Amino acid sequence: MNWLLMTLAQALFSIFMYVMGALFFGAALVPGLALVMKVWTWTGEFALLPRLFWLGTSIAMGYFIFGLTLILLVGTFRTVLNLKLKEGVYSLTSFEAFKWAFMGSLYLMINYTFVDFVLLTPFANLMFRLLGAKLGKNVQFNSKYVYDATLLEIGDNTVVGGGAIIIGHLVERGKLKLKKVKIGKNVTVGSHCTIMPGCEIGDNAIIGASAVLLKDTKVEARDVWFGIPAESLRHKKDIEKTTE
Repeated sequence: MNWLLMTLAQALFSIFMYVMGALFFGAALVPGLALVMKVWTWTGEFALLPRLFWLGTSIAMGYFIFGLTLILLVGTFRTVLNLKLKEGVYSLTSFEAFKWAFMGSLYLMINYTFVDFVLLTPFANLMFRLLGAKLGKNVQFNSKYVYDATLLEIGDNTVVGGGAIIIGHLVERGKLKLKKVKIGKNVTVGSHCTIMPGCEIGDNAIIGASAVLLKDTKVEARDVWFGIPAESLRHKKDIEKTTE
């Protein structure tokens, strides 16, 4: 019976998010559509090819306007409602789990439609700040797989490499666990690595490409971690010295 209730709840939540998606997408499309209609009217007396060119250009511009507007709408919505995730362990049927799923779905609206075009630009930092992340100066994002922004803290001049996954949640034994990820200053998070909930990375550290930091891993300042699961290069060298 419990599985039936869970399935029903998931179906209702999905329908709810479809409606929310339609509202956000619809509102974000308004400026771009207004531009397209304006260009369509302006080119009414043009020859066919010039008119198609300007129409196509306005549609393309409308897409970028849509994406930036969607970021502002979703971010403003989250900020106004002060939606934040709280660290802890929760039932999958709890309000906190619902809030986590809702906030994750809001980000997925941007993730699946536009986020690739803002990576490595100031708009990426603006987006993650609006979604609740605490960021220092000159943070560089080259990955869209950064989830649970309200549980994320990153210091100045840190680089998040392409395809890196930073995540503040996991589900274990039927429970949702939420914990902050804290990354210091001047850190390099290598491409396609994974940073799990509860990880803390010190200043000037390097996380090697494709490394997997298990939950609650503590990385010391200036250390280098690599591998699956990731291990400390400094610690490994210390072990080798003691065995010599």
